[in-house]
Amino acid sequence: MKNKSLEGGCICGQVRYKLTEKPLFTQACHCKDCKILTGSSYVINSSVLENTLLVEGNVSSSVELKGGSGKPNTVYFCEKCGTYLYTDYTSAIGRLNVRTKTLDEAKEFPPQVHIFVKDKDTWLNLKDNVICFEKMYDPKITWPKESLNRYREYINNKS
Repeated sequence: MKNKSLEGGCICGQVRYKLTEKPLFTQACHCKDCKILTGSSYVINSSVLENTLLVEGNVSSSVELKGGSGKPNTVYFCEKCGTYLYTDYTSAIGRLNVRTKTLDEAKEFPPQVHIFVKDKDTWLNLKDNVICFEKMYDPKITWPKESLNRYREYINNKS
């Protein structure tokens, strides 16, 4: 049986993807760059191991951009409709960030933290129970132990 929550794609249907494992971590980013790139107040990304994303269809990459951290990243999108599907951050070795809302069942992966809240829109009120970071966080402290273990195992086996 297919796991619909781990499948996604672009708005026109030309690109479909599946994740062979659940995401490591999901975050909402309020940095100025994400706002400009998406035309929205924030974006939700799910970090996945690079070998767990299987893409079918024509995907293009954009020029290298700078993220909120100032470090470079490459954006991947559908060649036909332009849906932004995932990002490869050079600082995230062995990981990709899937645009969570491109998942068929995106509601299954709500943000676990909000980052770069120093840039969030003033009219946006985050609830008291939401974990927020002025800029970025340290995954070694913030991620669930199970996700850290999967990531470490992947990196160790990759070398």
